[in-house]
Amino acid sequence: MRDLLQLAKRPLKDLRFGILPVPGRAIAVLFFLFLFAFPLITTHGYPMYLMTVAAIYAIYAVSWDLLSGYSGQVSFGHALFFGGGAYGSAILYMHLGWPPGVTIILGTLIGTALGVATCFPALRLRAPYLSLLTMAFPIIMERIVRSIPNSIAGGNLGIRHLLPLAGSDVASYFICVAIMAVSVLMMWKLTDAGSKYVRTGLIFHAIREDEIAARASGINTVRYKILAFALSGVFASLAGALFAHFTSLASPAYFALLQSFLAIIWVVFGGIVSIYGAVIGVYTLYVLTDFIRLTPAASYQMLIMTVVIILILLFMPEGVGVWVKGKISRECPRCKLANIAWRSECRACGAALRVPPHQMTISSQKTVVR
Repeated sequence: MRDLLQLAKRPLKDLRFGILPVPGRAIAVLFFLFLFAFPLITTHGYPMYLMTVAAIYAIYAVSWDLLSGYSGQVSFGHALFFGGGAYGSAILYMHLGWPPGVTIILGTLIGTALGVATCFPALRLRAPYLSLLTMAFPIIMERIVRSIPNSIAGGNLGIRHLLPLAGSDVASYFICVAIMAVSVLMMWKLTDAGSKYVRTGLIFHAIREDEIAARASGINTVRYKILAFALSGVFASLAGALFAHFTSLASPAYFALLQSFLAIIWVVFGGIVSIYGAVIGVYTLYVLTDFIRLTPAASYQMLIMTVVIILILLFMPEGVGVWVKGKISRECPRCKLANIAWRSECRACGAALRVPPHQMTISSQKTVVR
């Protein structure tokens, strides 16, 4: 009985000491609570559609950050996973009539296998050569899909009239948001360099910083690069399969270069190598873009978004999410624990977070005077 009580108190303890004192985590919890409570605000068709698509795209964007941000393998062809998952799920439904719950899982595996199979030629390439090779694969796949007879893959029009995720927009919204929350949490733990249980994050960081040094340290870099492609492909393919059934369409446009570059734009806008930055980028840029499309300024939509992105890159080069996190939190110089920015001492070890003026060195005082 005592063990059960201790187990029941553990989430409350983690919430009190591990989440609430850390501004970023507290904001993340509030954000997800808002998402799950969103249907209480409105159940109108268009807002529900917008927020559901944003949840799906958040999975897709975070999966690109996992591959390119954390492991350093910058991919310009991430749409290959997205389109592969969408078409895998759609073809299975079209020819076998299986329910979405089954076709989404199998479509995710098909998209992942397709992406991993194409990553093998790129294993020995780096920097721009890797990016250019990955960019070629979705272009080739788009041409192949368009050339397949309509009876097999729908041709230029794609596969239409897929079975929706659920019987109502609200149910589809909850399914997508729940899957997004679990997926983002999993990718966060997989890329956490400080995790005591999962070491992939630390190894991905080592490969990104210096692959030669990582190989010299005994890390099988080829295995972990394939693992990075596979993990990223799982979540990107899952997003594609969800998107196909939610919109009841699998289109060759899912393999287009624009689909790949959208993920890059969202991640860079929110903050690369941060996981939460990709979510912020999607829910800011995608929602803002669709909002502008409904206003009289719709004809200037691309110009407005270009100006917004340029301003962010100029004044917040690390991304909006990273910039905001730097303003509201401060890392302890001794134990590296995150604290609220206005604290003067670390909540764990008591180390000073702000150096008093009288303790500054002479050189730093000279720099301040200058």
